[in-house]
Amino acid sequence: MATPVAPSLLQTLPALELALLNPWQRGFPLVRAPFQQIADQAGMGVDAVLAGYAQLQASGALSRIGGVFAGHAGGAALLAAMAVPPERLAAVAAQVSAHPGVNHNYEREHHYNLWFVMTGQDDTAVRAAMQALQDATGLAPLQLRMERAYRIDLGFDLRQRTAPVAMATAPVRSTAPIAAADRPLAALLEAGVPLEPQPFDRWAAQLGRTPDDVLSTLRQWLDNGTLRRLGAIVRHHELGFDANAMTVFEVPAAQVDACGERLAREPGVTLAYRRTPASGWPYTLYCMVHGRDRAAVLAVIERVTALSGLASYPRQTLFSRQRFKQTGPRRFRALADAPALPTAPTKATKTTKTTEDADALSL
Repeated sequence: MATPVAPSLLQTLPALELALLNPWQRGFPLVRAPFQQIADQAGMGVDAVLAGYAQLQASGALSRIGGVFAGHAGGAALLAAMAVPPERLAAVAAQVSAHPGVNHNYEREHHYNLWFVMTGQDDTAVRAAMQALQDATGLAPLQLRMERAYRIDLGFDLRQRTAPVAMATAPVRSTAPIAAADRPLAALLEAGVPLEPQPFDRWAAQLGRTPDDVLSTLRQWLDNGTLRRLGAIVRHHELGFDANAMTVFEVPAAQVDACGERLAREPGVTLAYRRTPASGWPYTLYCMVHGRDRAAVLAVIERVTALSGLASYPRQTLFSRQRFKQTGPRRFRALADAPALPTAPTKATKTTKTTEDADALSL
């Protein structure tokens, strides 16, 4: 039975707090005192800005202020899916969520009903973790590796029903992984920028570097495409975007890149990528649409399917039902540092029982 509709945080949070999220999903100031620059632009005091971000984080609307790394930057990630008997779903979901390498875990409307992302510092660690989960649950997961990202950017206007315009593609000028000497800085950014007046000074002191060196490295990562964006990483479900879907297409190898590139240019598409097929799962092209209601999401899917030349290919659309876990990825941080993890699911709040969030399947 569906749970009652709850008002979104977007409807209840003050306008000034929304102002701290919407404009700063990218372009976070890379200066010694970034929150002062945000305060000056918002017409607020820096203490009020820091308190506002802390409140947004406590409410669940803000995951962290951090970076979204490109796939080549380092570490490893894998999208996986299990076909779990309904009577075992809660227990298996708890087992999956308990692994510190799992950063997102969802029920979806499909025979393959449990979808999660496993992250780790390298491919060996991810493979070992997947084998451990298979041994523990007795269920063999689909393992769907990313081959190419066409669109990975959830920084869209939060005032709309879906992403209102096609999002610009950041150029990738380097495909080299982050150097070993810089991985500790990547781990700090992955965890999130501290909510204090001069956060990069703290990082510099921790790393034995100068603040200018830290800021220069972050700017270089943005310039060369190692970082896709740096800013507020929001939880879209808490902001009212709880009718979201993943559509998968069975596209031949010779056509998939052309279709994926067109798909990524369409308004409403927030994620688009090519993945390896698996036995019993022939789909190669994936598309995510985040929206406030199911009708709006389905309308976007129909439009972009036609405009991207995908109407003739087999496809399935999988809406989310409930969220079991959402945290940041752990591609650079050691798993031993992971905090205690939840074992109970978070139910969706709309009658469609759908939910999703930022970066959920972006790896």
